[in-house]
Amino acid sequence: MMFSTEKTITNTQFLQETLAGLNAEPKRMYSKYFYDETGDLIFQQIMNMDEYYLTDAEMEIMKYQASAIADTISGEGGAFDLIELGAGDATKSIHLLKKFIDKNLDFKYFPIDISAHVIADLELNLPLKLPALNFQGLNGDYFEMLKRATEISERKKVVLFMGANIGNMNVSEAQEFCVNLRQILAPDDILIIGFDLKKNPQQILAAYNDKAGITRSFNLNLLNRINRELDGNFDLNAFEHYANYDPETGACKSYLISLKNQTVNIGGSEIHFSKDEYICMEISQKYAQPEIEALARVSGFKVTRYFSDQQKYFVDAVWKVA
Repeated sequence: MMFSTEKTITNTQFLQETLAGLNAEPKRMYSKYFYDETGDLIFQQIMNMDEYYLTDAEMEIMKYQASAIADTISGEGGAFDLIELGAGDATKSIHLLKKFIDKNLDFKYFPIDISAHVIADLELNLPLKLPALNFQGLNGDYFEMLKRATEISERKKVVLFMGANIGNMNVSEAQEFCVNLRQILAPDDILIIGFDLKKNPQQILAAYNDKAGITRSFNLNLLNRINRELDGNFDLNAFEHYANYDPETGACKSYLISLKNQTVNIGGSEIHFSKDEYICMEISQKYAQPEIEALARVSGFKVTRYFSDQQKYFVDAVWKVA
């Protein structure tokens, strides 16, 4: 009964935000809804693409610099809670968790994810991979679950926000997100946040417009989810995937373009599309180091250290609450 109630609440928010986005000008979707069970599987395929350099770059950081990151976090000593926003399958963060355990650090891991499927998978598999790990999965909105974690424990917080998830927001949204995050955290709490760095435009665009069409299927899957969960009737063949990258602003954006004049019904509401009208599906914002430092400063943090891969494609920045 509890699961059914929670699902109803989630679907109500999903419907409200979907309709709000599609009635906006221009139309947009919320990228957090990409991640149903099918979306999770498609994203795993994306991370394994040759063109998608981000995963390998951050994985390199976690594999070879996890010990240094652990030392940076534990330098002041004391117990802490490690809270990961958008934990996914923890493939990268597991390297950090292993180092924490090896160094006998006193911590509890709280993976947070909007996907119930992801949290259920972690609860099943993490005890098999790391039997000594003390953890509690939290399924829901980042800020709601972060607040719940602060209610569970008053210990120092170390928040992980990896995978360039901050890039799923434009610059003003990222600033608002970081300010809201700062308001929940206490002085001396730590944020480890991943940024995809500005680089050759062709390399960036290829990561979001792959030849195999996996990113295309990822975008179209959201329409399929709306059909299934919100009583929608999108014709997936009536939309075309398009991506572009602006090296000046650092914004890489994915769109779905309506191929004809059409009306889509969602939960009893009608959404009208003109031929060639677009839906902004997601943004993948890229940063230069001075822009990272400016974002930290205006949000109430200070940058204490950077960890980068050898190619300088990606950086995990350590921020401390100012």
